[in-house]
Amino acid sequence: MVLGAGLGKRMRPITDTIPKPLVPISGKPLIDWGLDCLAQVGVERAVVNVHYLADQLEAHLVDRKVPAIVISDERDVLLESGGGIMKALPHLGTDPFYLINSDTFWLDKDEPNLSRLAQFFDEKSMDILLMLASHEQATGHGSSSDFVVAEDGRLTRFANRESDDTSTGYIYAGAAILHPRIFDGVVGDAHSLNREFNTANAAGRLYGLPMSGHWLTVGTPDAIAPAEAVVKAHLKRP
Repeated sequence: MVLGAGLGKRMRPITDTIPKPLVPISGKPLIDWGLDCLAQVGVERAVVNVHYLADQLEAHLVDRKVPAIVISDERDVLLESGGGIMKALPHLGTDPFYLINSDTFWLDKDEPNLSRLAQFFDEKSMDILLMLASHEQATGHGSSSDFVVAEDGRLTRFANRESDDTSTGYIYAGAAILHPRIFDGVVGDAHSLNREFNTANAAGRLYGLPMSGHWLTVGTPDAIAPAEAVVKAHLKRP
């Protein structure tokens, strides 16, 4: 599942004319960075939800073969991250699935991070497994933290998300594995995926895996140049 339906308001004026997933970073649209990572680990089909300037995003994706694209249409109403996944569940099936954001991406160091997630995921004990980045691995994020990771990978919310102490906190890095059962009994449409994060957390079934490599979030126009500098340096490495 690829979340592509956001409005991209903070990326204006660029997103006045194109949807945020199509904003190019080093010549490649943001959404293609994530789709290429899915293809690298053998994912054959990806569901992408669309809302803002949906025609442009669909036109860009129509010829994609690996992974093949299924569109989940939210033109009529924006359902946010949790509601968007719920709408797409008929396409996703009953097995655990990858979830990635279309406005963040990462550069693998050695083994693909999505492979590492799949190897670590244990559906007997986990409902959600998040890819995490330390602040030293992140470009474009700022100082806030999301989670603290126990030795076994179990997550707890960072006590003060806006704290300047980044030594123990990790950032949710926009990629995860979800078991669809986390949506069982959920009532309502539009809602943030944080609802499901909190449910899994309360049940002790929210886990995280620190990534290898580098994570980039491109939320505003002035974040493009730093992201492209990191990509350039990454491509030059031995």
